[in-house]
Amino acid sequence: MTRTLLRVSGADRTKFLHGLLTRDVPEEGLGYAALLSPQGKYLADFLTFREDDAIYLDVASDLAEATAKRLSMYRLRAAVTIEPTDRPVAMGTGEPPEGALPDPRPGMGWRHYGGAASDDTDWDAVRVEHLIPETGIELIPNESYILEMGFERLGGVDFRKGCYVGQEVTARMKHKTELRKGLARIKGAVAPGEITSDGRPAGTVHTISGDRALAYLRFDRAEGMETAAGAVELDASSR
Repeated sequence: MTRTLLRVSGADRTKFLHGLLTRDVPEEGLGYAALLSPQGKYLADFLTFREDDAIYLDVASDLAEATAKRLSMYRLRAAVTIEPTDRPVAMGTGEPPEGALPDPRPGMGWRHYGGAASDDTDWDAVRVEHLIPETGIELIPNESYILEMGFERLGGVDFRKGCYVGQEVTARMKHKTELRKGLARIKGAVAPGEITSDGRPAGTVHTISGDRALAYLRFDRAEGMETAAGAVELDASSR
């Protein structure tokens, strides 16, 4: 879970980001938001916060460069500067260090920016317990849809805010369709790879913790599921 902080500064920083992100940056504390393609597909997710004269995006390091480039594409004449920082990011679920901020997502503990050490949290266990998708595992750039990945439950999208990139597709999925696929927790003989139901593809297992896992499922095929290790079932509390 290596993270990078992107610093967004300039007089237009708030208006600029609010026109792009799925949720506005809060005035205090950490927020959670995503950047989408015009087709409504996930590109990156991050924690956001304000400090002094800038807004910071806490993003997976693997996506930091691409995210900065994508944001720069939309800059046009806006008075905005986007740059990576070398400021360290620490995280944990135990006793928070002084200056730590609570992660707004359930079970995800705290973040500290500037020198504290991360603790030894078993993040796979936490994410499976709380149905938290992770960049590059459950969340695939240019493929995933955030509503299928639980962003409404996680507070990562606001349907009352103004326009943002990808809003039309996201709003249509919210109001005009019933989700037929999505992230869920399964239990039983979990194993990496494909899930089948009566010999038909039913989904894919991603993060595993013990006898439970996060899986991307077709909900209409959630009965009689099997992995390579044997039978699995939908954890009813995950939907």
